This record gives sequence, structure tokens and C-alpha cells, in this order.
Amino acid sequence: MKISKEEEQRYAQLQLMALDFARDGNILELQKMLDYGMSVNLCTNKDDSLLMLATYNGNFEIAKMLLLRDADINKVNQRGQTPLEGVCFKGNFEMVKLLVENGAITDANAIVYASIFGHKEIVSYLKKQNFNNVQRKIYGVNIEFIVSITARLKYFFVKFGNKAS
Repeated sequence: MKISKEEEQRYAQLQLMALDFARDGNILELQKMLDYGMSVNLCTNKDDSLLMLATYNGNFEIAKMLLLRDADINKVNQRGQTPLEGVCFKGNFEMVKLLVENGAITDANAIVYASIFGHKEIVSYLKKQNFNNVQRKIYGVNIEFIVSITARLKYFFVKFGNKAS
């Protein structure tokens, strides 16, 4: 069977819609698309998966639904990041727990992202996970010191940022 150009274009449009549904939190429409055969591991042209888009944008229910459908929890995008690393950057603690509890690989990058961006609660949680063999320093500086400094800087910029101009 040959697929027409119009059908190819329509399928491409449907894929873009699915990616937007994951970003925007439209679980009902995304579920329908997955029920009708859309791949649970659909990715953008930068290899950001539906799960990466959902977790990065804080769409907890979509992330749970994708995980129940066996989405690739450790899919790496073109920047070399997994969904867990993206969430550690953003600082969504509940999403970090969801990913870790569902089998996300907890490597050095995740704790480094959480440290650099001052997410103390995430750093503490990740340290209790499978980080026995992971470096505890970044360029020779202790991770706890980095997270402490970045958390203070974030506080300073939130509290006094507008007054500094």
C-alpha cells in the first residue's frame, strides 16, 4: 500500500499534536492517540521524547500514564540528557521521585544539575539513591557546597533581583 503525500503530511501533523499534548498537559487527547497506535516513544527532531516533554513541563499525570505504557525512561536527547536530568535542572521534586521510583538511571549528571541549580531537596533525595559510586565533587568542589551557594544566590536574586536595577 502506498501512502500519499497528504497522508504523510497529516501523520506529521498528528505527531506534532501529540508532542504538544505532552508539553501542554492534554492527557485525554494524548491517550487517544496512543490508544490508536501513536508510539509512546515518539520524539521531536531533537530526540526529546513525550516523557521528556511531559516531565520537563511538570505534567505529572501524563508522565505517569506514559510510564504505565512503558515509555523509555532513560531515553537520551541530542543534548545527552535524560528525562531525570531535565527534571533535576527544572527542580520538580515530585517528578524526580516519580522517575527514580520507576527505574530512571541515577547517574552523576542528575545530581550535578540539581546541585548547580540549587535544588537542595533533590540533591538530598538523590544522594540517598544509588549514588555510592558517583563523584561527590564538581571540578574539585563538594556538591553540598555548590548546592548551598546556588540556593543562596537564587534566594538573593528572587528577593533583591528587581531592586538591583
